[in-house]
Amino acid sequence: MNKYVERLYNGIVKENPTLILMLGMCPTLAVSTRAMNGIGMGLSTTAVLILSNVVISLLRKIIPDEVRLPAYIVVVASLVTVTELLIEAYLPSLYAALGIYIPLIVVNCIILGRAEAYANKHDPVLSLFDGLGMGVGFTLALTIAGLIREFLGNGSAFGVQVLPASIEPIGIFVQPPGAFLVIALIIAIQNAIGIKTRQRKLVESMGCDGICANCAAGCGKAEEVTAK
Repeated sequence: MNKYVERLYNGIVKENPTLILMLGMCPTLAVSTRAMNGIGMGLSTTAVLILSNVVISLLRKIIPDEVRLPAYIVVVASLVTVTELLIEAYLPSLYAALGIYIPLIVVNCIILGRAEAYANKHDPVLSLFDGLGMGVGFTLALTIAGLIREFLGNGSAFGVQVLPASIEPIGIFVQPPGAFLVIALIIAIQNAIGIKTRQRKLVESMGCDGICANCAAGCGKAEEVTAK
């Protein structure tokens, strides 16, 4: 796989920051009451993530190791300020919906994590694709969670009423507990698919039936064979 495509794939699927790495959960749980809020927050974070990765990659040989984290925060804070002002000027309704969570992008662990783990060690182009992949993965997770919560909690999708007025929506899904329920459901489905895939590989390589109680001693060897 092309290394640039691999960065996109890793960020969207293999290393999805929300559903796999469990990063950025505060905005995920807070702003995903509607699909449009999720898209807005995701795209804002993506823009900051891409630009911060590129800038930090360009400066990686200049910034002293002793002050690299404060330097990262200065770079990210500058980009977030510009993004916040643009959203306030051109998308006031989105600005009002996201509120305090726009400036809090500064301390989003996805951005600082990618700056430290990737942009600080790779060239600007690879860092750009890494930021794009992570940002798209984050946006998809927010949008899916927001769409589910909006549909179940309000009976609408992307602001358009879907369910008839005679069907009462489930209000808890637009409340904080609903965020935990929806995110947990998405991760559970994803994990279930992953478990089936792993079992299928074990069956093909070692004849394992997926019942660990019967062959726990051989699982380690089977996984080693599967990895090879």
